[in-house]
Amino acid sequence: MTLAESAPRALRSTHTESKIARAPQFTLEYTSGAIWDKSIGDFDDVCTEQTFAFAARRWSEFVHEPLIFRRGGDVVGGALMLVRRLPLGIGSIAVGKWTPMIGRRTDGDQLAVYKSIIETLIAEYAQRRGMMLTLLPRVSPLGDRSEVAFLHERGFVEASNVPFPNRYIVDLRPAEDVHRKALDSKWRYHLQRAEKANLQFDVATPDAFPAFLEIYQAMSDRKKFPDYSAIESVPALLALEDESLRPQIFFVRRDDRIIAGAIVFKAGDTAVYLYGATKDDALPLRAGYFMQWNILRWLKANCRARWYDLGGCDGFSGLHQFKKGLVGKAGAIEPMPAVHHYAEKRSTLAIGRAAFALRDVVLIARHHLLSRSKNLAKPDLKPRRVQ
Repeated sequence: MTLAESAPRALRSTHTESKIARAPQFTLEYTSGAIWDKSIGDFDDVCTEQTFAFAARRWSEFVHEPLIFRRGGDVVGGALMLVRRLPLGIGSIAVGKWTPMIGRRTDGDQLAVYKSIIETLIAEYAQRRGMMLTLLPRVSPLGDRSEVAFLHERGFVEASNVPFPNRYIVDLRPAEDVHRKALDSKWRYHLQRAEKANLQFDVATPDAFPAFLEIYQAMSDRKKFPDYSAIESVPALLALEDESLRPQIFFVRRDDRIIAGAIVFKAGDTAVYLYGATKDDALPLRAGYFMQWNILRWLKANCRARWYDLGGCDGFSGLHQFKKGLVGKAGAIEPMPAVHHYAEKRSTLAIGRAAFALRDVVLIARHHLLSRSKNLAKPDLKPRRVQ
């Protein structure tokens, strides 16, 4: 979809980028998806969900609106918003997942920047265009709740959350010897055993994705985990022009044969574990421990990330124990914030919340049906009650 097609009719421009609105201190610009993915690679808050390459495939039913925020001409942040008109024309919603993104969190005024961006989004989507504005805030590795607190202060209404919201986040800043001691003792024991198994760690190139996909699909069939991922979007991410945004593929080999693999998003201040896979014979060799420890070492040496987000556990106790042990004392287990809604009119908020509530009912029904399937593994942890 082109910029001219995705921008509001009154704001369409023949220019590649078009200034369209102002809030205190900030200028808001629409841009194209191609330019967007070339502009966000050095943002501290950049994540997979905020790349156009991913969002255009994952949420193709939405109109994608990439926004750049400037202060005095300098880029301070951005947001890839997803806009959708509700059935029967009863309203529209603008959704931002793990957004807004702040360019630099080390400048000392990140909360002030965040607040100004939120005001800009409210002015554009809720006030000028009359939509319900929905945001899914980013997870704070430090447990900082100030951004979510501001959303509440500004009148956002907290809505639903996922059943298993915890994210397992490793602190990459300690020196390697200090970090090793911070691992859970049992996790460290398994790592020591793995290091005696004659395993090799391999940093692969993007053209190795088919080899990863082969073991990923085989593992999914073996473990019978329900797959809600967007692994079909990986080729587009690997083809991004900005090398920093391309995920990194890793393999573990034994006797030159691949037995485990992982795909990690490495840009920004938080690297993210996207996908992992193992073959049957990787388990007794503890290849997963060997792989994750060496990924940590590689991230420390080769990118500017301060954190490594291992994702969630989807209710499986085995994943919980593995990730909790890797977090150890050098990191934290932090819950993902709930969805937050805002609208200027009560009727707009009610319609938008009803649309999300219907979506939640559909998702819960789908999960219930999958949980009754004899062909899929079932979570064995108790979910958090959905608000």
